[in-house]
Amino acid sequence: MRFPTQLVEGRLVKRYKRFLSDIELLTGDTVTAHCANPGSMLGLAEPGSRVWLSKSNNPKRKLAFSWELIEVDLGRGPALVGINTSSPNGAVAAAIERGLIPELSGYASIRREVRYGTNSRIDILLEDETRPPCYVEIKNVHLMREAGLAEFPDSVTARGAKHLGELSTMVAAGARAVMVYFVQRGDAEASRWADDIDPAYAAAFQAALASGVEALAMASSVSLEGLGLPRPIQVRTQGHGTAAS
Repeated sequence: MRFPTQLVEGRLVKRYKRFLSDIELLTGDTVTAHCANPGSMLGLAEPGSRVWLSKSNNPKRKLAFSWELIEVDLGRGPALVGINTSSPNGAVAAAIERGLIPELSGYASIRREVRYGTNSRIDILLEDETRPPCYVEIKNVHLMREAGLAEFPDSVTARGAKHLGELSTMVAAGARAVMVYFVQRGDAEASRWADDIDPAYAAAFQAALASGVEALAMASSVSLEGLGLPRPIQVRTQGHGTAAS
């Protein structure tokens, strides 16, 4: 997935009110950019960090700039991390359509943002006359406290736990349900659950696995041009406070 325009470099001044960030551009000007990320962004909001923004040409937008990338270093050298949580859905959909995710291939149609369950919307619904429908929920992942090991979530997410319950209900009704954890950083080698941050989500995940919900994790390289093709990484079903599986 390529960014629609060339990104603009700057330095993070501060992130505030969850969806706002002040960025000092290389020109010396400071702009307020939209931060499309409802999480805590633990480790990814350090003032002074090198960041990149996209700029919209839509004159009706209140904020022309959107924060897309940040540069971090966990001891292995600088790495780019995507912080825009709206990016993974399009990237996963494109990968499915191109047959790049074998576990989700072979369906005749793909629909996005379909209502289901109790006042919920599934990110992707795969359908085919010859097999049960497949409900695909996508979660953005960018937390990394140990080099190479991505974690989810980075803050308490009751909504995320609700989605796991909804997927379990779909499996009980005869459908297939898959959680896709999409890591927007190329330095990820495996993914696990941050049960020290949200133990309720970790418990809901274990219950969902037991009910038949599947879990996939994939990571994408990140560049100033966009997100690269996703690649599968290991899913560790043990959390932060337990031994890896």
